[in-house]
Amino acid sequence: MAGCCAPGVSPVEEPRLRRILWVALVANAVMFVVEMVAGFLSNSVALQADALDFFGDAVNYGITLVVLGLALRARSIAALIKAATMALFGMWVIGMAVYRAFGETVPDAPIMGGVAVLALLVNVVVAVMLYRYRGGDSNTRSIWLCSRNDAISNVAVLVAASGVYVSASGWPDIAVAAVIASLSLSAAYQVFVQASSELRHDQASESA
Repeated sequence: MAGCCAPGVSPVEEPRLRRILWVALVANAVMFVVEMVAGFLSNSVALQADALDFFGDAVNYGITLVVLGLALRARSIAALIKAATMALFGMWVIGMAVYRAFGETVPDAPIMGGVAVLALLVNVVVAVMLYRYRGGDSNTRSIWLCSRNDAISNVAVLVAASGVYVSASGWPDIAVAAVIASLSLSAAYQVFVQASSELRHDQASESA
């Protein structure tokens, strides 16, 4: 995988990245609360899924702040933990979507759309700030993937809100929740592969 052995953030870049991570952590924590409340008020499984994604990202940013500047092994192990978290989140959302598929609830489209626009703005700002770190090691790559996937998920929630409004059905909401879950599973796989490769490289370097 290209860049699997990319170095960590340089000492010059580290303070800047730390500031960005703190901004991203706070923004994601706030949006977790906003989307979770809105998800319950609107009966939207897609908003609830996106809210949990915000929570997971806030935790991931916190982990990155702790291991930033440490050795490659520590950063790679942290990335593996993140990958496991993203995978568990994805599987939970799929389970929730399947459960909702047997119900008759129709979400509130205006609440879904309004909150999704706010979430999209937050995630685009964070993604732009993290864009320059997208090609780093598995740890920095994981935070970029989280932000990118969040922005895509928010667009998907907007599409779902439109679909719910037009069809008066909950199926668009369920479908988007499944898309959000698949993004988490895909990102988890990418981070797992890169982090595993970094650990193998680190072990080979120690043995040489």
